[in-house]
Amino acid sequence: MPDLKTDVTAIPSLNLDRYLGTWFEICRLPLQWEDPEASDITATYSLTADGKIGVENRCINKDGEPDRAIGVAVPQDATNAKLKVSFLPQYLRWIPFTEGDYWVLAIDPEYSVALVGTPDRKHLWLLARGAAVPADVVDDYLALARAQGFDLDRLITPRQSGQMVPTAAFDD
Repeated sequence: MPDLKTDVTAIPSLNLDRYLGTWFEICRLPLQWEDPEASDITATYSLTADGKIGVENRCINKDGEPDRAIGVAVPQDATNAKLKVSFLPQYLRWIPFTEGDYWVLAIDPEYSVALVGTPDRKHLWLLARGAAVPADVVDDYLALARAQGFDLDRLITPRQSGQMVPTAAFDD
C-alpha cells in the first residue's frame, strides 16, 4: 500500500530552458484520455510567444494512426517545477478546473531523464530524451515514485521504435 502520509514533492528548481524539447515516454500510469495501446509516444515542450510552455504530445494509436494533443503549461511558482497543463482548445481554457497538475519529481543533472507526477498520485510519467533507458535507471526512478507513495501496479510501458511521429502525418 502506498505511503500516503508523505506529501508528493517536486524538485526545488527546474531550468525550463533545459527542459524544453522532445521527451520520449518510457512508462506511465494509465490515463482515461490516453490510449493504453499507443506507441511511439513523445511530448515536445516549447516556449510560446506569451511566455507559456507549448505542449505537443504525439503517438501512434491502437489502430496504427497518428494522433496528437496540443496544450499549454504554466509554471505555478518560482521553482518552475510545478506546472498546470491544459489540452482544451484555446477558447475554452478560461473554464475553471480544466487544468491538470504536472510536477517534475526528479530529473537527472543532464536533463535526459525525468519523473513527472501529480500531487494526488493518480498520474505519473517517466520521460527520457531517447526512446530507451537502461533498466537500472528505470528502476531507480520508479523507486523514487514508490517512495513518494505512487502505486505502480498498473504501470504501462509503451512500445517505442525510436522514431517520432512526423509533422507530415498531421497535414491535411
